[in-house]
Amino acid sequence: MRAEILQLAADLARRGEPFVMAMVVRREPSSSAQQGDMAVITADGGYHGWLGGNCTQPTVRREAKRALAEGKPRLISLSPNPSAETRPGVSSLPMTCHSGGTVDIYLEPVLPAPRLLLFGASPAVRALASLGKAMGYAVDVVASAADRAGLPPVDRVFTDATAPELRARAVAPVYAVVATMGENDEESVAAAIDAQPAYLGVVASRKRFGELRETLIGRGVAAKALDDIRNPAGLDLGARLPEEVALSILAEIVKLRRAAAVPAPVVQEREEIDPVCGMTVAVATAKHRGEHDGKVYYFCNPRCREKFLAAPARYLMPMELVKT
Repeated sequence: MRAEILQLAADLARRGEPFVMAMVVRREPSSSAQQGDMAVITADGGYHGWLGGNCTQPTVRREAKRALAEGKPRLISLSPNPSAETRPGVSSLPMTCHSGGTVDIYLEPVLPAPRLLLFGASPAVRALASLGKAMGYAVDVVASAADRAGLPPVDRVFTDATAPELRARAVAPVYAVVATMGENDEESVAAAIDAQPAYLGVVASRKRFGELRETLIGRGVAAKALDDIRNPAGLDLGARLPEEVALSILAEIVKLRRAAAVPAPVVQEREEIDPVCGMTVAVATAKHRGEHDGKVYYFCNPRCREKFLAAPARYLMPMELVKT
């Protein structure tokens, strides 16, 4: 099982698909989970692996979704008595498995690497490629076949600026830099715009960029897209050497990334409390429902539903007391 989970995680990472790696890091009897049990939860809610009984899955899915939205790991503790498990840095949540016990699960979001899309084979591009790889970017370069040999190790090299892969919708943000230095400048800028990058910088003088802009407008490129281009590319560090230019550009990209690194809002789903065990149940995906006195109640598992329908008053009275 562990080998299969690790292989799945490797496949997802290679395809650039976000997911959460989950592992049981602590357990107390008599939970069916064991320390080291693992699971992968994908962005669409797919659940692969084992972290204990099926009753833990709704909570793990919900917390994994939050970890992906925030881009930060989470440590959750599922316990029959959550208030007794309160610890700094740990989210204490109710355990509804009838086996009881406590399970601590670490959730690590794995997000696709940001993509650095470079046009040209100039010294600035080579420096950007090397520094970008060192900073964890996936690096793609568009360069002529004759220039490929002089490039440092990168993820992909394209000889055609119109390759469909360059315009493919990417999960991770794309940051593009054109440093073609007079060779296919217009075509490269147009191709970079088509990739819909979060950042597009052009390494050229203001005069040369002005000429590029007029030519591209004449070819039908929208002025707004050209207005968003950073020229001169990079922060003003007084850079002169290619390595310094690369540093200034990546510094500008980092500044842009961090300014935009606001956690994506988690869509608030309607939730109800299982009146038997106190578990939070997402209404939209609830499999177990029951009606009493004209009201629908939601349950985390069929056993809770059976207990409630057999004696509703037994479980509703405590709920009413809490509300008052």
